[in-house]
Amino acid sequence: MFQRNKMRRFRRRPNGRNHMSRNSQPRMRTNQFVNGQSRNNFRPSMSAEKSFEKYSSLAKEAMSAGDKTLSENYLQHADHFMRMIEDKNRNRSLAKDNTASQAPEENKNPSEVNNTNDKEETKNKD
Repeated sequence: MFQRNKMRRFRRRPNGRNHMSRNSQPRMRTNQFVNGQSRNNFRPSMSAEKSFEKYSSLAKEAMSAGDKTLSENYLQHADHFMRMIEDKNRNRSLAKDNTASQAPEENKNPSEVNNTNDKEETKNKD
């Protein structure tokens, strides 16, 4: 009934490990989220402004509850998002300044632009 001479072949369960020795091609991960929402690892779920408001209000609530440590933690998070907002605003203003400074040169004739560049070079030589 039982054949002892034949070796039993068991399928091993992967238990979370990828055994790459069998397959030379890497396996693509399937979407692990079953709720139908895809996760984007490159974009935050909230804007920096909303995150700043969230952590500021959480800090106020923690302070009113008497937890100074938690309040300070939330304030540090809020400060981080405030810096992100400031950087974003600074980059926008620089981009606006660059486009505003380039716009008048684009409207001129190429010969006029060359003439103004020649005039500036002669001023720099003096």
